[in-house]
Amino acid sequence: MTAVGAEAPIDERIARVGALRRLLLKPELGSLLGALVVFVFFAALSDVFRSGSGIANWLDPASTLGIVAVAVALLMIGGEFDLSAGVMVGTTGLTTGMLSTYYGWNLWAAIVTSLLLALAIGFANGYLVVRTGLPSFIITLGTFLMLQGLNLGVTKLVTDTVQVGAIEQTTGYEAARTIFASTVTVAGTSFQIAILWWLLATAVGSYVLLRTRFGNWTFAIGGDAPAARNVGVPARRTTITLFMTVSAAAWLVGTIQAVRLTSVQANTGIGLELTYIVAAVIGGCLLTGGYGSVIGASLGALIFGMTSQGIVYAGWDADWFRFFLGAMLLLAVLANQFVRRYAEQTRR
Repeated sequence: MTAVGAEAPIDERIARVGALRRLLLKPELGSLLGALVVFVFFAALSDVFRSGSGIANWLDPASTLGIVAVAVALLMIGGEFDLSAGVMVGTTGLTTGMLSTYYGWNLWAAIVTSLLLALAIGFANGYLVVRTGLPSFIITLGTFLMLQGLNLGVTKLVTDTVQVGAIEQTTGYEAARTIFASTVTVAGTSFQIAILWWLLATAVGSYVLLRTRFGNWTFAIGGDAPAARNVGVPARRTTITLFMTVSAAAWLVGTIQAVRLTSVQANTGIGLELTYIVAAVIGGCLLTGGYGSVIGASLGALIFGMTSQGIVYAGWDADWFRFFLGAMLLLAVLANQFVRRYAEQTRR
């Protein structure tokens, strides 16, 4: 209870504050400033970086990373992690490839089947987390290891190699390529259609998070799950849905890569799970949940894309990329901590 005469704390999302203070409270502010700094830095070092072809080249890796980073950010805001997101990209791509090339399925039937498989794995992750009470880190680490083994073992069993190829020879490939792997020409420069999928995922994710009841539930369970359940929030259903969203995003990226490259390696996606989390953290998501931004996660993915290509255009050793990624992560965590403390002071 609030003492007589004392003022109740005001949520920073509804408190009346000035324009500057309101801007400082935005979780994506740090990633926006970081993206601007990275762009200016590499644009000054390389003319190619800021050219049309250069922009297309660094938007491409940012797009496939950003699609999954959006879903991972939603899950992290909901207070959970998914370490199987990266390997899921490979699982779905391999499933699509094997069903269509080795078993003669229509490519679209294989794509739909791999989506159903991804949703089932996402449901299993979420269900185990809410039913057992174990940390999602442990549950999804187990899923990661099992899928890693299955990807390699099943691929070698079916193909006698560690990859699935010749997807371009399957029935339905041309229609799938148009939707998942075609290019869009803007001002004489070709951009991968994956960039449009990324923008769509960001727009939908941001709308759901900030404008719907489900978004309110996500913030609530990430901030204080027991309190959220006490006021009627369907915490278990929301958590399971968030895990399934991550799996669906991984399926989309796996499909894009399988159709574009027309082959899938058994180790595809392994190692990306931490990159997705880094992008979300750079974008303003707290590791403790209850706070973050979908747009910020997309900006984190954009920083990743610009840095990975900018280092190449600048003529530096690619080994420096991990250094920059780690430095940006630390700076983002410090910036997020400052913003959160500032927000808490505003509530008083």
